[in-house]
Formats: sequence, C-alpha cells, structure tokens
Amino acid sequence: MFTRRRMLLAGAAALGAAGTAGLIVAGSDEEGARIAAHAPAPVPGPQARQAPLKSSAFRLQPLTGGAPPHSAPRKLKVRTEPIFRIPEHGRQMMLTFDDGPNPDYTPHILDTLAKHGVRAMFFLCGECVEVNPHLVARMAEDGHVVGNHTWTHPLLTTLDRSEIKSEMERTSHIIEKFYGDLPQWFRAPYGAWNKATFQLGAEMGMEPMAWTIDTTDWDTPGTDVIIDRVESGAAPGVVILSHDAGGDRSQTVEAIQEWLPYLLDSGYHLTVPNRRV
Repeated sequence: MFTRRRMLLAGAAALGAAGTAGLIVAGSDEEGARIAAHAPAPVPGPQARQAPLKSSAFRLQPLTGGAPPHSAPRKLKVRTEPIFRIPEHGRQMMLTFDDGPNPDYTPHILDTLAKHGVRAMFFLCGECVEVNPHLVARMAEDGHVVGNHTWTHPLLTTLDRSEIKSEMERTSHIIEKFYGDLPQWFRAPYGAWNKATFQLGAEMGMEPMAWTIDTTDWDTPGTDVIIDRVESGAAPGVVILSHDAGGDRSQTVEAIQEWLPYLLDSGYHLTVPNRRV
C-alpha cells in the first residue's frame, strides 16, 4: 500500500530521527516529562514472568457502534520537536509499530506480544482502521496504546494546513470509535514534521512521538538484520520503530519472535505511556 515508503525521509533527516541513538526527550519541560512518564521501574527479570495483564483496569472498552459525539481533546503545549526517547526509569524501552492494522501481519504481532505479556504502541492509519476495526478493538482489549498516523500516510510537508488537519482529524475520530478513546500520540509519516503538524497535534490533544532506532523493516532487509538492529541498539529509554503494514511484513513477524524474548531475558521492561485523564 505504501510503496512511497521508499521516498527520501527529508523530514526525518532534518530532525535526525531515523536510527539515531543517544537523543533526549524533546521539549523536556516538566509537563512533557510528566506526560511521557511511565510506571515505576520493575524488579530485574523477564517481563514474561509478571502477573497476567488485566486490560479492563487499563483501557476503556472499544466502541463498536452508536458512538457518542466526538470527545473534546485536551489542548497541549505546542512542541518544536517530537519526542525521541522515553525517560530512563530502570531498563525500560518502548516498542512501536506503524502503518496498520493489517489482517495478514498485525494479528501475529499481537499474538507474540500477548504470549510474552508485553504492551506496545501502534500508530494507525485511518484507512486501515476503517477496514480492520476488529484489530483496533483487540488492541484496546489487550491494553496496547494506539496513536494517530494520518488517514492515507501522505508526506505531510507537501500538504497545506487544511489537508493536514483533515488527515489527522479523520483518523482521531475513527480511532475513538473503535478503540474507545481519542489517541493521545501522533507520529508523522516518514518522520516528516513541520510547524503545522506540531500545532494541529497539540490542538487535538496529541503529543508528537518519533523514535530512537529504526529497524528498517520497511525496506525488508532480512530477518537477521532486523533482529541485529534491535538487539544491538537496545538501551534504557530507547523507542524502537517497526511496521505491521505498508508492505510485506513477514520478516517483522519472524524477527519479533526472536528479539522480544531476547530483550526480556536481558532484563528489559517494555512499557507504554500512561493514559492522560
């Protein structure tokens, strides 16, 4: 669907987002640090050995019909850069998946995450949500956090403000319908950000989230390459970028079955942001 994924990541290059380790949380004001904060650091040991997750204590039930009028988002401070890392509370990392949901690959990734008791972030495209609402409902039930990744995955820096707003707003509304809550995070396709994306995201109650490590799975480099990028780049505070749609993601499905237990056995805790209320 997204052959344009191979386009030059002009916006990402300008911000140094793709595959760049060692960055800090952008705009690290007190409010931003609080929003990006996570649960207290766990005791050492694989997360898979913790008690089973209880989604009912974490997430609203998804709305599958007869949704009420759209919720009014809480407006946020406008940032000038996205967030590249999470606070380093112990050996915490965050897993993120872009472009889905996809019926061929997303269920396998969700199965692997469930097997190991891990939550992740999924940045969803509205057009994919529209045809796969059951997968969004499952994300809600499993306690995953979903974010807005626009409706059609365009290069936002080539659009005018009204077009960008439409891409973001439509996606937030359909996510609310099937996930049960408005998304509180936004990721620009290709990592291409501009002033309008930051302003509109803040108006819609969404913080801008980038990444620290790009697995390059969008380029189908081979399962071993993906595994090596994750395992060699693992470090406290790292945000990993993978994809569950946008092309053949069979390598991603295979790779996560290897690198996820490796991270857990290495004592890493895979976390997601706290929900703002």
